[in-house]
Amino acid sequence: MVDGFLLVDKPTAWTSHDVIAKLRGILGMRKVGHAGTLDPMATGLLVVGLGKGTRLLRFVQDLPKEYQATALFGVATDSGDADGQVIADLPVAFTEEDLRGALSGFVGTIQQAPPAFSAIKRDGKRLHELARAGIAVEVEPRPVEIHELELVEFVTPTATLRVRCGKGAYIRVLADDIAKALGTRAHLVALCRVSSGGHSLDEATTIGELEAASDPSSFVLTLAAGLGALQSVQLPSSQRTTARHGGPIESVPDMGQGPIAVLDGSDLVGVYRSDDDRLVPEVVVA
Repeated sequence: MVDGFLLVDKPTAWTSHDVIAKLRGILGMRKVGHAGTLDPMATGLLVVGLGKGTRLLRFVQDLPKEYQATALFGVATDSGDADGQVIADLPVAFTEEDLRGALSGFVGTIQQAPPAFSAIKRDGKRLHELARAGIAVEVEPRPVEIHELELVEFVTPTATLRVRCGKGAYIRVLADDIAKALGTRAHLVALCRVSSGGHSLDEATTIGELEAASDPSSFVLTLAAGLGALQSVQLPSSQRTTARHGGPIESVPDMGQGPIAVLDGSDLVGVYRSDDDRLVPEVVVA
């Protein structure tokens, strides 16, 4: 079994689960997962964990992601994207200056209600399953972080945005909320994840390339490389045995709270967090 991370360029019309199912077949292994769902319409970077890498996906998922999104203003759909049914058709009466002004109000910590068509669970059922069954469920708004929000292009009634955000942010909801602030509605007609967990779409491999490869595992990143965006520390040889048995190790001056990748040379021992004068393990993989 291969342990590590795979950077996949997800094609449109595929679910994230479709990608995982395909990779299980290509790689001949069952222990495969991903760090953050992409909707079927969306394309771009899907960070995939393999073997022991699946235990580390939450650390990737907690890191910022960046998207390029194209929104069509004036029309809202029930899903928030082009795959949904039209539920509102309103005029578009704002200027580019108005739009730029509205964007500034959506940077920082904002309140966002998850969409009805999402993978969030309620009473054991995913919201998108309930929505397709005609069952309306109210979900309380929750705080999400929008680190950067930039207008790339605006040709009425379409705008392309660059969004850098934290975990749990829905770009289709963001687009519609911006539209509401401008007196109209919107939905996404294109969405591409261009970076995630410190990795770029430029590094990603297509499904076709993996299928054609004589050795698909040659595309796999090591556990340490997959977590390259985390702060890291080298493990002293005197603490090697303690660390590999899941014990705490001595802290390092000026280290943050975590997560902290503890390395033994180029190998990942585990991910730790700071606890007073020592580092304690969150996950040990050595």
